[in-house]
Amino acid sequence: MDSTQISRFSLFITVFSCILAFSFGDNSSSTDAHWLLRIKSKLVDPAGVLESWSLRAHICSWNGLTCSHDEAFVIALNLSASTLSGSIPTELWNLVSLQTLDLSLNLITGSIPPEIGRLRNLRTLILFANNLSGKIPTEIGLLKKLQVLRIGDNMLAAQIPPSIGNLTELRVLGLAYCQLNGSIPAEIGNLKNLVFLDLQHNSLSGFIPAEIHNCEELQNFAASNNMLDGEIPASIGKLKSLQILNLANNSLSGSIPPEISGLSNLQYLNLLGNRLNGEIPWELNHLVQLQKLDLSSNNLSGTINLLNIHLQNLQVVVFSSNALTGSIPSNFCLKNSNLQQLFLAQNKLSGGFPLGLLNCSSLQQLDLSNNNLEGELPPTIDKLEKLTDLLLNNNSFNGSLPPEIGNMSNLENLYLFDNMITGSIPVEIGKLQSLSTIYLYDNQMSGSIPMELTNCASLTAIDFFGNHFSGSIPETIGKLKDLVLLQLRQNDLSGPIPPSLGYCKKLQQLALADNKLSGDLPATFRFLSQLSTITLYNNSFEGTLPDSLYSLRNLKIINFSHNKFSGTILPLTGSNSLTALDLTNNSFSGSIPSRLAISTNLGRLRLANNLLNGSIPSELGRLKELIFLDLSFNNLTGEVPSQLSTCQKLQHLLLNDNHFTGKMPSWLGSLHDLGELHLSSNNFQGQVPAELGNCSRLLKLSLHSNNLSGQIPHEIGQLTSLNVLNLQRNNLSGSIPPTIQQCKKLYELRLSENLLSGPIPSEIGKLTELQVILDLSRNLLSGEIPSSLGDLLKLERLNLSFNRLGGELPSSLGQLTSLVMLNLSNNHLRGQLSSTFSGFPPTSFSGNDKLCGPPLTSCMDSAGHENNILSSTAVVWIIVAIVFTSTVICLLMIYIMLRMWCNMREVLISNSSEGGGNGIEQIKREDQERWMYGDEKKRKGEYWRVMSSMALVPSQNHDDHISSSCIFQVKMDTKKLGI
Repeated sequence: MDSTQISRFSLFITVFSCILAFSFGDNSSSTDAHWLLRIKSKLVDPAGVLESWSLRAHICSWNGLTCSHDEAFVIALNLSASTLSGSIPTELWNLVSLQTLDLSLNLITGSIPPEIGRLRNLRTLILFANNLSGKIPTEIGLLKKLQVLRIGDNMLAAQIPPSIGNLTELRVLGLAYCQLNGSIPAEIGNLKNLVFLDLQHNSLSGFIPAEIHNCEELQNFAASNNMLDGEIPASIGKLKSLQILNLANNSLSGSIPPEISGLSNLQYLNLLGNRLNGEIPWELNHLVQLQKLDLSSNNLSGTINLLNIHLQNLQVVVFSSNALTGSIPSNFCLKNSNLQQLFLAQNKLSGGFPLGLLNCSSLQQLDLSNNNLEGELPPTIDKLEKLTDLLLNNNSFNGSLPPEIGNMSNLENLYLFDNMITGSIPVEIGKLQSLSTIYLYDNQMSGSIPMELTNCASLTAIDFFGNHFSGSIPETIGKLKDLVLLQLRQNDLSGPIPPSLGYCKKLQQLALADNKLSGDLPATFRFLSQLSTITLYNNSFEGTLPDSLYSLRNLKIINFSHNKFSGTILPLTGSNSLTALDLTNNSFSGSIPSRLAISTNLGRLRLANNLLNGSIPSELGRLKELIFLDLSFNNLTGEVPSQLSTCQKLQHLLLNDNHFTGKMPSWLGSLHDLGELHLSSNNFQGQVPAELGNCSRLLKLSLHSNNLSGQIPHEIGQLTSLNVLNLQRNNLSGSIPPTIQQCKKLYELRLSENLLSGPIPSEIGKLTELQVILDLSRNLLSGEIPSSLGDLLKLERLNLSFNRLGGELPSSLGQLTSLVMLNLSNNHLRGQLSSTFSGFPPTSFSGNDKLCGPPLTSCMDSAGHENNILSSTAVVWIIVAIVFTSTVICLLMIYIMLRMWCNMREVLISNSSEGGGNGIEQIKREDQERWMYGDEKKRKGEYWRVMSSMALVPSQNHDDHISSSCIFQVKMDTKKLGI
């Protein structure tokens, strides 16, 4: 039967029903039946709640209907929670006698039609918890007899119509959990009979209307989780009947009005999550009926001045996340107090543990965390015998844990972390059979973990991180059958992992890192089937990994780094749920197993600093979730498999310090999420791929110590997020691309030990974030140092050594006041250094022959040195002149002496021929010597040495002897002078 036939059949049934109804003479009820059957045909009824709607039965017996006393009219339609769907049927508006309409908790869609205003007899309209959308029709204000209107928990939007103020008989108005916006209409003050007003979880804004004080019968006012602002109106204190006031999670500001103390019947006051400031009004002590008070997450200051002597009915106090100061009053609690929960966390409370709270014998939960409390915990803390939760974390409590804490038999959660507690854990802790959580991390506790702790059979979480516990893990740890978390990281524990730990079968998180534990992993680990996280790093575990790790199918995080494990990593490759595997700094050998590809959820794979060999398995390309891949510092060989290009989520790729060969893969440019690429210290050849310019999120690019050649690609300038670029120790040639100026976030640039040529681009001066180093040393760079380098004001190290740079040092470099290392050595620089460089060692500038000024020799000394060279030349010429003159004089004197000697000889000969004359000859000879040597003996220098060396021995060749001696001696002296 098709849909047309069904429609015709339904119409026939409807008409037939009407005929039957008229035949029985019940005109009113029969009319309602007609419309109700039409309504039935419009609704989808998967649960069959409308099956009784049939002319075979009287209308007043139909499911969900209520008739008038005379059964003449249908006055109530209640189909709540019937899984009905479809829109509200228009035939509904013909049931004009309806007083109650309840379609709540269904799947009704569409809008609330404006025709609803025709149901003038309605007293109750309940449509909450459907999928109604659109706005609240203005015509709803026509339902003057309405007492209950609940249309919340829908998708209604727009503003609350002011016409709602016409419903003067209204007692209940529920508009919560919708998408209503705008302000609360002031006309709400017309609803003088209103008892219940629920506007919470909408997007209402603006002020709370002062007119609300006219709702004198109001008992429950909830407007939480909106965007209301302004101050809480003082007039709200006139609502004498109010029992519940909930204005939480808005943007209300100002102080809490003291007038609120006039709400003498108030039992629940919730103002959390606003912007209220000032002090807590002392007048709140007048709210003697108050049971629950929440003022948390505001900006309240001052001291706590509420006293239990007034608020004897108080059960819950929440003042957390404010700026309250001072200490808790000593008379805050009475012995007959009803206080069960006290939350004062995240304030600025000071002083010691508030002893006055020990009178709150009814207290079940106490949270004083994140304050400035100090001192020791009182031994009488066991007076809080009903306490189930004790939160004292993030304070400055010191001293040791009192043994009396073992008497708090109802204690379930003990949070004492981030204090300065010392000493050991008292053995009495073992008496706490209800203890579920014990957090003692970030303290200064020491001693061993008492075996008695394992008597706390209800324990689910133990966190002792960051203390000084020593000794071994208790052998009886396996008694804690419900243990889910065991966090013992960063202590001084030693010895092996006890085998009984494997019997904590509910264990999910095991953290034993940063200790001194040793030995093999126990075989009982195979029983930890729920284990999801295991961290054992920074210990001394050794041996091979047990095969039992194959069975741990729920493992998500494994960190065994910095131990002494050896063998293969095969036992860890069977978990399909694995998300992180870290085995760095061990002695694992063999190849990387291709079975790792089974772990398709793997996001972090770190196998660095091992003895792995072979190539990277191409199967790793199946790890589509991989974010971090670190295989550095191994003995891996071969080429990087192109299948890794399918790991599109990769952010960190570290393959440095291996023996990879081949060209650097161009497909790396397709990894658009890559933030760190470290391929240094391998044997890669070829050019730097231009495709790397597509990795726009790259922060660190390190390709140093390879055999790369060719030019640095201009596309390097597309890496605008780059912080570190290291291309040193390659064979790169050509010029430095000026596009590097676009990498404005660079703080480390290393291009040294290449074959780069041409000038240093002035554009480098635009890299103003350079801080760690700019290293262009050991290249073939030429030209002058660009003055723009003086703009690198943050730079700490500059190395331009071993290049062919010339010209003068630009004065702008003197602006680099952050420099701690400068090396310009072994270039062709010239000129005078600025005084700003005097603090650097001479080695910073050595190898530049024409450079002067501190710390090198002063430029005046340099000029003086040149002058000294000229003076020495002049001296030489002077000496030559003197020697020449001396020689001439010497020759002249020799000539005169020869002449005299010849004359004397003639005289002697003539005298001897006359017979004797030795006496006269002797006198003549002495006179000659006196004449020749007497005055000259006082002279100094070469001339004296020349003359004193002459021999006056008579001979036949006397003339020749004297002449040769004189000339020879002059030649010897001129050689000494360097002529």
